[in-house]
Order: sequence, then structure tokens, then C-alpha cells
Amino acid sequence: MTATATPGQDLEKREDLITLTIDDVEVSVPKGTLVIRAAELIGTEIPRFCDHPLLEPVGACRQCLVEIPDAGNGRPIPKPQASCTLEAAAGMVVKTQVTSPVADKAQHGNMEFLLVNHPLDCPICDKGGECPLQNQAMAHGQAESRFHDVKRTYPKPINISANVLLDRERCVLCARCTRFSEQVAGDPFIALIERGALQQVGIYEKEPLHSYFSGNTIQICPVGALTSSSYRFRSRPFDLVSVPGIAEHDACGSAIRVDYRRGQVMRRLAGDDPEVNEEWITDKDRFAFSYGRGADRLTRPLVRDVDADGTSVLRPASWPEAIDVAVRGLQAAMHPPLDPDDPEAAPVSPGSRVGVLTGGRLTVEDAYAYAKFARVVLGTNNIDFRSRPHSQEEAEFLAHTVAGSGRGVTYADLERADRVLLVALEPEEEAGAVFLRLRKAVRATGLQVYTLAPYLSNGNHKLDATLVATAPGAEASVLAELPAELFPGPDTVILVGERAALASGTLTAVAALAERTGARLAWVPRRAGDRGAVEAGCLPNLLPGGRPVDDAAARVDTAVTWGADHLPADTGRDTDEMLLGAGDDELGALVVAGVDPNDLLDPVAALEGLERVGFVVSLEARASAVTERADVVLPVSLIEERSGTFVNWEGRDRGFDAVFAKPSSMSDLRVLAALADAFGRSLGLRTPAQALAELRELGTWDGPRAAAPTIGAGVAYEPAPGHALLATWRMHLDHSSAVAHEPYLLDTARPPVAVLHPATAAAAGIVDTVRITTDRGSVTLPVQLAVEMVPNVIWLPTRPRGHEVAEHLAAAAGDPVLITPSNSEVVVP
Repeated sequence: MTATATPGQDLEKREDLITLTIDDVEVSVPKGTLVIRAAELIGTEIPRFCDHPLLEPVGACRQCLVEIPDAGNGRPIPKPQASCTLEAAAGMVVKTQVTSPVADKAQHGNMEFLLVNHPLDCPICDKGGECPLQNQAMAHGQAESRFHDVKRTYPKPINISANVLLDRERCVLCARCTRFSEQVAGDPFIALIERGALQQVGIYEKEPLHSYFSGNTIQICPVGALTSSSYRFRSRPFDLVSVPGIAEHDACGSAIRVDYRRGQVMRRLAGDDPEVNEEWITDKDRFAFSYGRGADRLTRPLVRDVDADGTSVLRPASWPEAIDVAVRGLQAAMHPPLDPDDPEAAPVSPGSRVGVLTGGRLTVEDAYAYAKFARVVLGTNNIDFRSRPHSQEEAEFLAHTVAGSGRGVTYADLERADRVLLVALEPEEEAGAVFLRLRKAVRATGLQVYTLAPYLSNGNHKLDATLVATAPGAEASVLAELPAELFPGPDTVILVGERAALASGTLTAVAALAERTGARLAWVPRRAGDRGAVEAGCLPNLLPGGRPVDDAAARVDTAVTWGADHLPADTGRDTDEMLLGAGDDELGALVVAGVDPNDLLDPVAALEGLERVGFVVSLEARASAVTERADVVLPVSLIEERSGTFVNWEGRDRGFDAVFAKPSSMSDLRVLAALADAFGRSLGLRTPAQALAELRELGTWDGPRAAAPTIGAGVAYEPAPGHALLATWRMHLDHSSAVAHEPYLLDTARPPVAVLHPATAAAAGIVDTVRITTDRGSVTLPVQLAVEMVPNVIWLPTRPRGHEVAEHLAAAAGDPVLITPSNSEVVVP
């Protein structure tokens, strides 16, 4: 019998294969393959604890010992060898515990050694029932213990962070946690200290762990030494039902496993998807799933009414009543009464007086339902998913470059690339799986990472990135001057983030750079639903599949599939225009889908706009600032209660099923279908499968595409004395509704600081803390000095807990702000 490691390879590629014998079975593997991997190819599982396919071998636990009668040179290796560090050699003969009494005895002896001090607390250990040590002790251990002395104990648990707890007496010193933290995440927060019987996992007690990936150490720990604060002693593995899922907190599309009991999610683990997130997820994907458990969860429809005191209040209502009230209000806004004082006034298009704000949390099926509902039922192109700072240039860029482009740059392309240029993107903060894949490539292949930014952030330090120092607002000019020979050809990848929309001309310059160099370009948004919303047509200038709204043939093509007579032809309004249009009586009603006004550039103005809208229908899962201003509130299901598809930044479909069904909750699609029926215009969709099938039937538009953006290059302001240009972006863990009811996770967020160049701080007399002021208000933060920071620039996190920068400053990146010592008198000119 012969096994071959790569049966699909061409013959000419098999020159690197070598053949060895394992348990009397010949197997051919590539040079450099470890014996433990070669054994897996013939179905032999050698017990192990320290070995992990995504970590460098270390041979720490010694459980994978095998006998080597022939090392490939005709001579045996006299002692059992660790198969996790031993490379296969041509002609080598290996005997595992299956065929070798020597190997079997060595593994039994090592297991007995590991259990000398390991506590027998399986009944109360979180790992009990899914523990590799427990399983292998049964398979490769003694039936009875010969150890009768007192086992070693330690105070327990130790808080490595608020989120990760350590029980040292359970540790078998496999070094998986230390290797992951150093090799994969780049956060070496734990290490093995002492020697011999005193060896243990040590931490730096003066500074808690601030890693976005620490939960992975819990999952890969082969014993119960590392546990989660939120899950500890909450459940047993055999009490849980496991369902595969997709993480909803960023655009990476990471595979996860959701474990639930009695209709409640108990924990989430990383799924195994080599093409996307491998076996790693962020702590936010792992722990942030309780946002729907609080008292603010909406379970019944609400309608606005007037109580006995004449006060406007929201009261519970039945679904039929709420649907009827919503339809009447929308119809009244679309068909306002004629002005008797101006009988000759031109009629107003009904669709121009309504709008739809979808937000970025939706599956592609729900986003498609909103796009169809807006055009077919409301007759409007006033629809926008961008509940964040945005621009007309971005809408044109998305329509020309992203929509209908299919799968473009992939995770594998990042590993194969020679150079990656990051523009307005901080992968560690905004796309965790992208960050880990870039870091893997930097370590494995020497990938060169360049970042266009005002300073080299913590995450980019871990990527050994080269800083292309850029003042906020000057990105387009810097991109235009980059030497083409530095980024030529398909081996260069340009990753541009959504923040590029704020700097005028940046997206135009990015597209031009990719055009002139042949580099591959990908757009990486922050939210899971953003790419799907683009494909579904949730933009004022775009129909599904990349069809331009202003193209008559594209409208006819879409209308035929939808069974509609015609579709609105005028480009609609974006989010800002809809909210500002409310103040001019140009917009009578809004349908809002879980939008957080605090994510917009000026939250106060956004809320004022909502208050001026004549009628607001809100579809959301939790009460919010929009709820307080809505006339009808229609509750929708949480992510675990619905099925659907996210389209990740690659353009890859990431489908998932509902974790459990709750008949009382409905997805956005089901609610929209009910609204459409009440309008007398069937949406033609009832299930996610129907929506996805119809979107695929539409396919990608093969006619003329939207024109490329042509906005001129922006130029950074020259700040006046005492001022600095604002640079800002969102942190991975900040004041977000997604992390509500997760105190342990929030306590691991990095403390907010303001970053300044030493010369800028000195010129303003700033030492320890700085006050940042605009005509709206001020924020005070501790100061961190960075010599690589662009002078006359100050960086702030956008939404740190307790410091709402957008609310207090209402300023965007590139705007000048006043900086003063925190104890000084401030006079805003």
C-alpha cells in the first residue's frame, strides 16, 4: 500500500516528493514534511499536545514519541523521537504506537509524567468532555495512577486579562499559547518561566493584556489551563448544540462555531476554514454575542400614539396594526395634499419624498430586499447603506470598481504578494483576519507592507510596515506621486479602506495608481454587510449587480426580472442628503434599518434630521436613539435567529443557517414582504433562498459600467498656530453597540490616547494630557508621543468609551482642531 501526499499534482511537480515507510505503509510527501503530518496521511493519529499545524514546531510536550528503526541511512535512531519536530527523510522507517511497543511505552510513560501534577478536576473543568488530555489519558495512559504524593498547586485563577483566566496547575507546558501570541498575533504577553518542576506560564502583572486575539489561546489550549471569564463554569460541552456560522462584526467573513443551549448562545469558537480565517478569529467575533440579551431588546412592534395627557409615546401594538400604521404613514408622505394656495404647482414625484437607510449589518438577502422594496414599492432611488461618513466620490468608486466585480483579491493572494499597500486601512483594528494573514506572510515570505498614514500604528509595527507619511487630506497627492516602479504588476496588492471616502480624491487616486501600475486593488470595509449591500444595489446610484441607475437598459433589465413596469431613473440621495433634506420639507418619510447615528460624522445633526422627518419607520432589534424618534418600530431577528449570506471583502459568499428558530422574530426581508403586501405590491420574496436566487438570476451587469470617479486631488489644510490636523479611525474595541453587555471584553479595549509628534506637543506646551477643541465642543485625552508622526497632526480614536469624538467635535480627518494643555483656558475663534 502506498499513500501520496499530493495526488492532484502534475508529474513534473512530484520531483520534490520523498518516500518513507510508516507502520509498514509507504507514503510520499514533499521534502520538509514533519513525520507527524506524514502519519496523518495514512490515517494514523499520533497523540500530541504542543503540535499545531499553524504554529512552529517546538517539541515541548514529548507526547508524540515514535520509534525510528531506520533514519533513511540504514541506521536506527537509538531513542524515541518527537514526530512533531522530525522531518521525513527518503527511506526513513517510522513505527508509531500502532506497531511499536517502544513507542507505545514511551507515550504511556510521558502521559504518566504529565499527570503527576495535573489535578483530577475533570468534573468541574470547562475543558472536560472535549479535552485532548482527557481523551489521550484514556487511550495512552495507565489505568491506575502510581503517584500518591501531594500535587503541586497554585492560587487560581490568574487574570491574564479581564477576558482570559489562567489555572496554572492544569498547564502541561505545551507552549501553544506562548507561540500563538508571539508568532501569530504579535502580542507576546505570556511566556514560560522558571525551570524543571517550577516551570510555569508567566505574565507581566504590571500591565494587562490588550490583544484582539487572546481568545484563540483558550481554544487551542489542550487542557483547561486557559478559560474564558464569560464562559467559565457556565456549561458542559455535551450539553451544547453546535452550529457553524459566520462572524458578523467585520468584513472578513470568518468562520465560527456557535454553541447554544435552551435557545441561548453560550459561546462562540473559531471555525476551521483554511481559505479565509484558517483557525483564528478576533476576540470581538468570539465574545461579542450578548448584544441582544439586554432589556433594550425589542420583542413587539411599537406605534406612536398620544396618551391621555397629550404626550406622544410609543405603545405596544400587534403586527397587523403596526404594518397598517407604517403603510398609511409612508403613503401619506409619498402623496402629500396639494397646496390650495398654489394650484398650478408642479406635482411632486412620490418617490422623491421617501428614503431608505439600510446600514451595514444586513445579509445580502436582506439588503437586496431593501433595494427592491425601495424601487418597486416606494418608487425611489433614495437608498444608502453607508451609515458612516461617506462621499459622492465613494459612491462612484463603488459603482465602477467594486459592484459586480465578483471575487477579486483573496486571502491567498495576500500570502503570495510581494508588496501590499494599505490606504486608509488599519487591518488590526478594522479587519482582524486580514491582519493575521498579512502578518503570516511577513514572517513566512518577507512580504513588504507599506501604509499610507499619519503615523505607524501598533498594528503596523507588528507587520514591519514601511510608513508613507501622509497628512490627513493629502492622501490623493501622495498617491499621485508614488513611484510606479515601486508597486508594479499583479504581485502588488492595494487594500483601500472605507475611510478613504473622507479624503477628497483619494479613491480616484487609488484607482489611477492601480491602473498605471497593474497592481490588484481591493476595497476593505469595516462591516460585514457593506460589500453585500453594494452588490444588492443599496446605493442611490446603483441597482443590483453593478447596474447603473442612470442607464435605461440597466433599469429595463432589472424591471423585467422584478416584474415591474418601470423603475425610477433619477440618481437618489445619499444618507447625508436625506437627513439634511428633512429640514427643507423635501423628505416626508424614512425607513431606517438599525442605523446608529453616532457612526455618522455629526451625530447631533443626524438626530436633528430624524426629528424633522415627518414619518419614521424603524426596523431594528434593540431600542436606540432612532427608536425614540420613530413613529413605527418593527422588531427584527438577531443574527443567530436568521439565515443568510454575508459577502466578505474578497467578494466571497459566506452563507450560514439560523442557529435556532424563534417564531416570534422575523428577518428584515420578512418584514419588508409584509409591508409590500400591505401596499398591494408583492415583493415576490419570502425567504433568503428566494432572494439569493433572484439576485443570482439578475447576475452581473454586462453593459456599460458606471464612470470612474474623477474628483480632483485633495490638499491638506495648513493648520494655524495652536492647531493641528485631525487624524482618526475606529478601534477594534470601542463604544459600539455590538459589544454591549460584554463587560469582560470591553475591559480589554486599549486605553484611548492622543498621538502627537514631540515637536508639535512641545510647540503647544502639551506634556501629559491634551484638550482638543472645535466650535462644537472638546475632548481631553492622555498624550502619547511618536517621532514618526507627521508634524502638526493629532491622532484620536473615533469612538473610545467615554470620549465620543464625533459627538463632541463633529470633525472629520483632515479638519483643523485646536490643541491646548488640558489645564489651559480655551477660547475658540
